[in-house]
Amino acid sequence: MIPQLTRSLYGLGLRRPHHQAFLGGHVPLDFVEVVSENFMVDGGRPAHVLARVRHHHDVILHGVSMSLGTATGLDAAYLARLRQLADAVEPLWVSDHLAWTGIDGVNSHDLLPIPYSQEALAIVARNIHQAQDMLGRPLLIENPSTYLEFHASCMSEAQFMAELVARTGCALLLDVNNVHVSAHNHGRDPADWLDDIPWPAVRQLHLAGPSAGADGLLIDTHDTPVPDPVWALYAEVRRRAGPVAVMIERDDDIPPLADLLVELDRARLAEPMVHRA
Repeated sequence: MIPQLTRSLYGLGLRRPHHQAFLGGHVPLDFVEVVSENFMVDGGRPAHVLARVRHHHDVILHGVSMSLGTATGLDAAYLARLRQLADAVEPLWVSDHLAWTGIDGVNSHDLLPIPYSQEALAIVARNIHQAQDMLGRPLLIENPSTYLEFHASCMSEAQFMAELVARTGCALLLDVNNVHVSAHNHGRDPADWLDDIPWPAVRQLHLAGPSAGADGLLIDTHDTPVPDPVWALYAEVRRRAGPVAVMIERDDDIPPLADLLVELDRARLAEPMVHRA
């Protein structure tokens, strides 16, 4: 498993509107997170930007199409390209989602849900082992937002993730907004989700803002500021977690960098005194 951090880290996603500011090397962050697939290319502007930014900031690679829930095994060519990127960037870690994203070589470009069943557990654990072996490093697994549930599920999402940690040695990326969104959509108390998490395995937290969808659903859009219910849940998470890497996710309607840094300062203020360096 990835070693526990000795202090909390604070960062943002590296997004195109802010590239120039990051290239200047003066953004007050510990790390940047990038979408792995955007940089799994040979040369070009994205690779040039990332190569320069990593001289000033640690990097986290965050994937959206590993498809860990795929029943037929992972794409070896995809993993080889990701390994090449990781070896070049030397990230703090590599992460992806507890979801599947395609079938028969067709990528849905969406994070599709899986049942929390024993059969699915065996498949996902096998895929995590495959990914970790090919990448030569442990993974962080993120809880996605969900909008439906399966009758086949025999455990909660958090219990499922705890089993994955025990079986594979992976660590966890806890998306606080996704806990809020999924709990709201399924009519549950998010605190119950937190009770089943193996906290020593949590290495990173995501904060973001959802949007209102049809029929009272919340949609994980990453296009609004972090709302008060997510901040309240984050405060509870910080009471339970050790030192972690915390970041604000913003992928649409991206505001000025200064606005995101204000949000990140609010996240810093919620850190327990015992964890502050």
